[in-house]
Amino acid sequence: MTSLTSLINEAHACTLCAEHLPLGPRPIFQIHESARILMASQAPGRRVYETGIPFNDPSGDRLRAWLGISREIFYDAKQVAILPMGFCFPGTGKSGDLPPRPECALKWRAALLSHLKNLKLTLVLGQYAQAYHLPHTGTSLTETVRAWRKNWPYIVPLPHPSPRNNLWLKRNPWFEQELIPVLQVRVAEVLKHDG
Repeated sequence: MTSLTSLINEAHACTLCAEHLPLGPRPIFQIHESARILMASQAPGRRVYETGIPFNDPSGDRLRAWLGISREIFYDAKQVAILPMGFCFPGTGKSGDLPPRPECALKWRAALLSHLKNLKLTLVLGQYAQAYHLPHTGTSLTETVRAWRKNWPYIVPLPHPSPRNNLWLKRNPWFEQELIPVLQVRVAEVLKHDG
């Protein structure tokens, strides 16, 4: 098995999708073998691409609020791994960012995930990550998130925390009323767990 350090270096140097990326390749992810929480997300947005820091944008602010954790904890790779389905900004379409490039998950996902032996909680953000991690849960993002108890307390589906999902959050008040409070408790438990 390839060492995690080698995989990280190879993935950071990846140019597999370069011809399809309007701003060029800049793989952005965070991983350490001791991580206890995995953020399985979509792909970096333009703001994240510019800083090179995952979820360094309003989506990240909302996500950290949902989880009840600080930036310091969130960006500690020994506690939180952040692996989007696509590591590079895919570009912008008519109604937001384009989908993650499919080549990325095929090339890197299984190999990187195989090194995360200490995971206690996987948070699956958005439809592309849910299709990969929870393929048989629901026919829509809403249905999948509504079924959050199905894989509780180890895998939790979430909508993407983007401001573009404000309407979804307004239409689904149960999400912040029912799921977020218990999710915050679960995150705190996982982070306190010392082995």
